[in-house]
Amino acid sequence: MKRPGLRARVTAGFAVGALLVSAAMALLSYQITERYLLDERERTAKRAVLFDARIVAAGLDTDNPEVLPVLRSLDTGANRRALIWRDGDFYSRTVVDSDLTDSLPQSVVDLVGEGKPGVQRVRIGGRAAMVFGIPLGDSTALYEVDYMSELDSNLKILGLVLTLVAAGTAAAGALLGMYASRRVMRPLSTVADAARDIAGGRLGARLDPATEPDLARLATSFNHMVDQLSARMERDRRFAADVSHELRSPLQTLAAAASVLDRRRDQLDQRTATAAGLVVEEVQRFQELVTDLLELARSDQPADTAPVDVAALARQVCRHRGLPTTLVTIGPGTSPVWRVDRRRIEQVLANLIDNAQAHGGGVVAVHLAQQPDARILQVDDEGPGVSPADREAIFDRFVRSRSAGARGDNDGTGLGLALVAQHITAHDGSVQVLDRPGGGARFRIELPPEQP
Repeated sequence: MKRPGLRARVTAGFAVGALLVSAAMALLSYQITERYLLDERERTAKRAVLFDARIVAAGLDTDNPEVLPVLRSLDTGANRRALIWRDGDFYSRTVVDSDLTDSLPQSVVDLVGEGKPGVQRVRIGGRAAMVFGIPLGDSTALYEVDYMSELDSNLKILGLVLTLVAAGTAAAGALLGMYASRRVMRPLSTVADAARDIAGGRLGARLDPATEPDLARLATSFNHMVDQLSARMERDRRFAADVSHELRSPLQTLAAAASVLDRRRDQLDQRTATAAGLVVEEVQRFQELVTDLLELARSDQPADTAPVDVAALARQVCRHRGLPTTLVTIGPGTSPVWRVDRRRIEQVLANLIDNAQAHGGGVVAVHLAQQPDARILQVDDEGPGVSPADREAIFDRFVRSRSAGARGDNDGTGLGLALVAQHITAHDGSVQVLDRPGGGARFRIELPPEQP
């Protein structure tokens, strides 16, 4: 299972922490409030029961006491019910009240039997209540049941409110976590963006150490690393350019000598003529390699963009190679005039078409399309395609895919597709190779949309 990202973990941590704190506070608040309200209710009810006990004691302290009139004289209201135990029998105001005798807690009855007052919280018929027992003599006692339906309802509402508050606090904690994680991750996002730009060939990307003081050391180290990398790449570029430039003069001499041999090949014996042909081919390939190295050495320069009719440029490249210009198609609603570096895009088209002709069984389509978020240039061939394992490495320098033998011969400098990737990167675009519907390879270039 994929591990959640840092931002998700920080957000979840804030939410869980807020939930735990708010739940603990809510539980503590509920318990304190419940205890206070119940104790207050018990004190109030106890005073009322003691008052009723004095009335009952006075009412029964006569020559001919009557229990029911005494019970009816008690002002118990709607929430309290009174029972009098006298000489082994229970008396109540109504038949309904007489059913309460079965609900009296035995512990309260036992205390009253010992001549001690008692109280206990119980539930009678699903309703919360307090049962009070007051002894009034050897054979007389007063029991009162104080129903706490209203208090019980209020406590339930309080519990619901505290639960909602805890949930709201957890949600607020999650929002705070999202904000905090975004603030924490923002400098790292800046580092990631700069690293992506550098990986794309834009070596001018740097971090500002003053933006985030806590990451000043990281920013300074990052900038130093990029400076070293840039200097190393510049040295490599200059070395390749210098070597290539120094090789051009002797290569021109070799090419001139090879052309003399090529023109006189008919005058040579077969073995010598074959050797002369090989020399001519290798000198020509060497010249192409030096030219590509020079182009690669200067490919990290910014693109010199201007309005270019890319469709007309593609037709020109096809025409120079003896291919029909009908291979070039334009998608509906697509303008063929793009703002690009003409020299670079011309070489991109030439390299992709040459690659298709040499290794892909021949080019079958060059298609231009336009989408809201990208300009698309595709070159399709009808060869065996490129295996998924080679689709990233095929754009590296001097790399040949494992399917090169199946796609064609091994001629070429090994720099053509690397130059394509470099030129497209200079346009802030991307290039990838896909499977063409129906078979073959599709080299797909995506350039950023035109800026208004």
